Amino acid sequence: MEEANARAQVRMARIASHMRAPEGNSMVGLEREPTRARGAAPGFKVAVLGAAGGIGQPLSLLMKMHPLVSTLHLYDVFNTPGVVADLSHTNTSAVVRGFLGNDQLGPALTGMDLVIIPAGVPRKPGMTRDDLFNINAGIVRTLIEGCAKHCPRAFINIISNPVNSTVPIAAEVLKLAGVYDPKRLFGVTTLDVVRANTFVAEVIGVDPKTVDVPVLGGHAGITILPILSQVTPQFTFTDKEVAYLTNRIQNGGTEVVEAKAGTGSATLSMAYAAAEFAQSCLRALQGESGIIECAYVASEVTELPFFATKVRIGREGIEEIFPVGPLNHHEREGIEKLKPELRQSIEKGVNFVHNPPPKKS
Repeated sequence: MEEANARAQVRMARIASHMRAPEGNSMVGLEREPTRARGAAPGFKVAVLGAAGGIGQPLSLLMKMHPLVSTLHLYDVFNTPGVVADLSHTNTSAVVRGFLGNDQLGPALTGMDLVIIPAGVPRKPGMTRDDLFNINAGIVRTLIEGCAKHCPRAFINIISNPVNSTVPIAAEVLKLAGVYDPKRLFGVTTLDVVRANTFVAEVIGVDPKTVDVPVLGGHAGITILPILSQVTPQFTFTDKEVAYLTNRIQNGGTEVVEAKAGTGSATLSMAYAAAEFAQSCLRALQGESGIIECAYVASEVTELPFFATKVRIGREGIEEIFPVGPLNHHEREGIEKLKPELRQSIEKGVNFVHNPPPKKS
């Protein structure tokens, strides 16, 4: 009987270590036993920061299912133990552990190969755009400070809006910490590409998986510029189709918000797109060649310091940033129109780090 009880205690300790509940809420009478991640080789370690949110939860599920993920760290300031308990019941090989609150940010990030950041808050009634920016910018700054300290060589995928500003914020924070490597910092604009591929496929009547539409610029409104002249498979669109597709791709987020009637925003499609981009990063880290994605990165393709374009990703990060390629008149005009807004967003992010707004009393 004593031997059976001892075995039961060991099993329960192993379960507790996987759930990694906060100290104050740990399972009574159980000491955590260290567990070994047993994912598929090479077994990359991935952290999702903002894992309990509307994007974070489905994204965490998709990463838990990924065969290249051996250890999955889920971090948030609320409800992480519940998300971890739920995900830990899925019979995939990745070990999932949860971390709650600022005190556990360091352990959540230590040793990570890939960090995905969907953390942030949606705009609420009575909240100005500046209020929203200051909150999300502050969240990203804190999380990137943690990355700089605990996993400076990790690939960092930023989803938190406004991406046009949060990526420059991350870059400045990493520079101040002396660990900035522009090849490893990505603004995830994959949702724009996913939408473009889907909407174009509807127009030309093919499988969306066979369509590839480059999307350049940024990740908000008119800064999102689908390059329909370079679509694969090659297709000639009418002016009316170009206007329809460009408008729908640029305003896809609004379409979802309106369809949800004020109850939410694009969470499932964003989680899907983020997982697609994360998969490309993991494949590149594994050593696979020829991984090409659109992403918002430090760039010299234009005079702007950050710009979304196609990049080739390898084990050390970005290996090549592709030029915009041949554009038609409409697309050249679109790039010139987006530059002032994108420049302003970049400057706003840089200024936030070096001249932070005063805290409200």
